[in-house]
Amino acid sequence: MKAKVQKILSHKEKTVPILSFPSTQLLGITVKELISSSDKQVEGMKAIAEKCDIGASLNMMDLSVEAECFGAAIRFSDDEIPTVEKGCIEDISQASQIAVPEITAGRAGIYIEGVRKAKTVIKDLPVFCGVIGPYSLAGRLFDMTELMMECYDSPEDVEILLRKATDFIKKYLSAFKAAGADGVIMAEPAAGLLSPALAEEFSMPYVKELLDSVNDNDFIVCYHNCGNAVIDMTDQISALGADIYHFGNAVDMKEIIPKMPSDAVIMGNVDPVLFRNGTPEEIKRSVQTLFDECSKHDNFMISSGCDIPAESKWENINAYFDKIKELY
Repeated sequence: MKAKVQKILSHKEKTVPILSFPSTQLLGITVKELISSSDKQVEGMKAIAEKCDIGASLNMMDLSVEAECFGAAIRFSDDEIPTVEKGCIEDISQASQIAVPEITAGRAGIYIEGVRKAKTVIKDLPVFCGVIGPYSLAGRLFDMTELMMECYDSPEDVEILLRKATDFIKKYLSAFKAAGADGVIMAEPAAGLLSPALAEEFSMPYVKELLDSVNDNDFIVCYHNCGNAVIDMTDQISALGADIYHFGNAVDMKEIIPKMPSDAVIMGNVDPVLFRNGTPEEIKRSVQTLFDECSKHDNFMISSGCDIPAESKWENINAYFDKIKELY
């Protein structure tokens, strides 16, 4: 296990939730302002690091950035994380016409610069970048439902689209690493909707290629999937060679941990909706349940199940940290 990963695991009281967008409340700004400024992103990361007992600092987990670089239409909001409104192709046969953009396109440069600046002010924590996985990006460039059907009907065209998505993410990842990122959380949620056979063909090889392209003894690779079919593809996921596997709340953690590599950290999975709509008592019960069911596994760490929503109540976020501190 890499030294940086071992350090995270050895301090389970310093949890690593996917926590970035609620920093807007600490700064008194909108989500739109946060995603448009590397300086604001650094201020937000610093504010969370100072307020919360975290084991790593995460830049934005914004899964619209890469699609925007390709020319997809993005819906922006003052209060919510950006989402893809319309992809850049309407038929899978158009995949060959797509050009792989430079990382200077869209907002990619802002996010890279955010990590570069964060490394100058956050000295005592590893800084993670966030990127989307290749199949999930392909679905945003085309259409998620149609893409799944085309895996059967036009697999060659799907592979062309995946190749271009992978080539761009590889450049994006390389730029983050060059900017000083200590690791990456790659979110591939759409692959969690596939059958194991389809995931094996249309997601896993591309994810492994990407993780292998940056993986070394000083860089942490984390794979995130919040799909409900993940439990059926643990063999394929285990073969990715990630240092950390992070699962969403659709997954039963006590069931999946024994099926994952014992030399990797397994994280999850308090329902992120609870942070927004629940109560401190519900958050504490959820944390307690995870602890009771999974803490016997030395490689388990409590985390959020996915990205904590921007409008989440800070009393709930505080309850999460308080309960973990109490338990550990």
